[in-house]
Amino acid sequence: MKEVQIYKVYPAIPEPLSFLDYLARNLWWCWNPEAIELFHRIHPAQWEKIGKNPVAFLSHISQRRFDDLSKDESFLGHLGRVKAKFERMFSYVSQIKEFDLDPKETIAYFSMEFGLHESLPLFAGGLGVLAGDHLKASSTLGIPLTGIGLLFREGYFKQFLDHNGWQQETYPFNDMFDLPVQKVKDSSGFEIKIEIPGPEGLITACVWQLKVGKIRLFLLDTDLPENPVIIRDITSRLYASHGEVRVAQEILLGIGGIKILSAMDMFPNISHMNEGHCAFAGLERICIIMDKYDVDFESAFQICKRSCVFTTHTPVAAGHDEFPKELILPYIQPYADKFAISNDELLSWGEPHGMKDTGKFSMFIFGAKLSGYINGVSRLHGQVARTMWQPLWPRRHVEEIPISHITNGVHICSYLSRHKNALFERYLSSDWSNRQGNPNLISRIDNIEDADLWHVHELDRSNLIKKCRDTLLAQYERRNAPRTVLDEVVSVLDHRVLTICFARRFATYKRAGLLLKDIPRLTRLITDEDRPIQLVFAGKAHPNDNEGKDIIKQIVEFARLHNVRHRVVFLENYDINIARYMVQGCDVWLNTPRRPNEACGTSGMKAAANGGLNLSILDGWWCEGFRESRGWSIGNGDAYEDHEYQDEVESQALYNILENDVIPTFYERKRGNPPEKWIKMMKEAMKMAIIDFSSDRMVREYSERFYIPASRNFKLLTQDSAWKAKELALTQSRLISLWSGIRVSTPKLTTEADFIVRDTFRITLEVFLGELTPEEVEVQVYHGKVKSSDHLEGSMAETMWLQETISEGAHIYACTITCSDSGRFGYTARVIPKGDEVLNSHTPGLITWVHGED
Repeated sequence: MKEVQIYKVYPAIPEPLSFLDYLARNLWWCWNPEAIELFHRIHPAQWEKIGKNPVAFLSHISQRRFDDLSKDESFLGHLGRVKAKFERMFSYVSQIKEFDLDPKETIAYFSMEFGLHESLPLFAGGLGVLAGDHLKASSTLGIPLTGIGLLFREGYFKQFLDHNGWQQETYPFNDMFDLPVQKVKDSSGFEIKIEIPGPEGLITACVWQLKVGKIRLFLLDTDLPENPVIIRDITSRLYASHGEVRVAQEILLGIGGIKILSAMDMFPNISHMNEGHCAFAGLERICIIMDKYDVDFESAFQICKRSCVFTTHTPVAAGHDEFPKELILPYIQPYADKFAISNDELLSWGEPHGMKDTGKFSMFIFGAKLSGYINGVSRLHGQVARTMWQPLWPRRHVEEIPISHITNGVHICSYLSRHKNALFERYLSSDWSNRQGNPNLISRIDNIEDADLWHVHELDRSNLIKKCRDTLLAQYERRNAPRTVLDEVVSVLDHRVLTICFARRFATYKRAGLLLKDIPRLTRLITDEDRPIQLVFAGKAHPNDNEGKDIIKQIVEFARLHNVRHRVVFLENYDINIARYMVQGCDVWLNTPRRPNEACGTSGMKAAANGGLNLSILDGWWCEGFRESRGWSIGNGDAYEDHEYQDEVESQALYNILENDVIPTFYERKRGNPPEKWIKMMKEAMKMAIIDFSSDRMVREYSERFYIPASRNFKLLTQDSAWKAKELALTQSRLISLWSGIRVSTPKLTTEADFIVRDTFRITLEVFLGELTPEEVEVQVYHGKVKSSDHLEGSMAETMWLQETISEGAHIYACTITCSDSGRFGYTARVIPKGDEVLNSHTPGLITWVHGED
């Protein structure tokens, strides 16, 4: 039966309702409460059963129901309001005016996964959800961005627990007929396909389009009849475990993504690579720049690098993809030929500077090589990344490593409860969601009546508890639990009890079991007659992570203990839907990573937007978000080498905060009124999340700091026959070839004495530049407070001026320093290239210190 062709028959939606089908195929609906309610009212039970997937949902509605709705004035009025709002969205002009892209030009945003909604299982976790939120915010802001990803037939796994609480996995098949995607075709009506040479033969891929408001997301797919099975399986499963398949996926995403844009006559002026999986995009992009602008490889490389953004999300070196070179070589060999460089030189782009023949090809190093803008996803993560990758830029001090940070944000409207959204529309503005960047508007949250806010929060907590009961009932029914157990499930959790939620990937560093370190003490908190707590856990462990699975098992076993089983639950198959209930209904969002292993951690932002108070280790985003007025910190941000000791110290700190701060604040009620101090903290948390940690703020920051400068770079470097790019290429080549001839002598003080604050003194320095000229370099005094014999703290670089030339290639430089503070200070000197950030910071090796010191 392999030759059977599949087709599907959809219902005949009456003309007055025709917009429903159009709406179902644009993800705009999933962050607009009125649109969600429109689908829900068609058939509430079926909407929940289908998993809130409007494409599949509409195909399950009877013709009779559609006919009835086509005559229902109330429903038609609701439909009309949603349609008018949808159409207004397309008429909004960009909120960021500085973009100067032609209609066929775009910002290409690459990600291996996109988490847009639970009905589209094309993501594994936070990276994908972040990418989905980036697209949603870009739509609202009018950013000219195009998403590039892969269409996985199985996506990520679904989780269920066996009778012992051990995680099991299944990989359900994604039915294309039930997804809001459509094949991309050319003007003649033929499917657009791309081809990539590979070691197993030609990789052919088609492309599907998914609409996210005004943004288009293109998803490549190799499951085509003309491909052999080994190639069809490239897009079968997200994050394949076999190295060969994983490499092929990353080749398809990067190279295939650029090829798709070319096939559609679109040009990626700016490329944003979301993690190292996407880095191969740079190779194909260099090729099309060479052809489009008729420039050589070196010039195209300068253009590509200065218009490329690379975001890293992983604070542990082992978490970055590395592949054996022999897996990479067959794919990149054609590019080495095109660039007229050797295979070894191209492979060296994935190795640390100066290290050859490591046998490994690092996707992070490769992505960094091709990018002029590199960033981590929180302030702390930026610091961690600079330290971790310092060897890539030898002789540079860690604070000058060219990795900055833009802290992640969340799409507020996708996670804000409908009750709180209605409250915002009442107290803030009906269009508050389009004005999240206005602090004065968002500060009106302070005007919300305490009783109103507490009432809607209690509704959200009740919805979470109902979801827990329904989910647990389904879990136990699947296990054929006895009726007595099923009867108990329907009364689990209490609507009036302080509810603490913990939900995330069950990696060991997340320490989901930290709360279980002292079972007797935790049990006393749960069973307290006057001020009890209750716990809701959810999350998946990687299929190969038995340690993570064992933590889940421990939690499930604890939840089964007789005296706590009504107040502790573990929800299977954590996804966006369950996350939404949890962040909306929790009182406290618990986060216990081992610092500094949490790059950002955005779930706490979603809870805060709904008034949930974070109780967290000072890691990731909470280092920036924490104030005593809006949540609690576990510990003081200390790092310990002894992990067992760290766990013991921080678990005790967690219990102390619960007992002394969290629980008393929640249950402090005067004359039966809502908890006044708690609600004040809720309001502070909500304002913080919307103003400082929304995807609206995040995408604005990417635009202002990276996209707009990258766009300007691209325009500058490609105009007038790309003369500027050619000049940069020649300059870099000259600097690299002649830099080793530079020598720097010991700097000298013109006055030998101690100083007092506001004194000035002059430093002189002899520099031998060899064949380079003073116009090509910058000579600097590098000075700061002495922290240790070989380290300066809070260092500053002061540019020295050329005082005189004493012989061919030898020069005297000078600089005046002002004593701005008291203490012990040190200084040294160095030479760096004169030019833009890429030349003087990104190019490894182009820095010389006094006598060659590091």
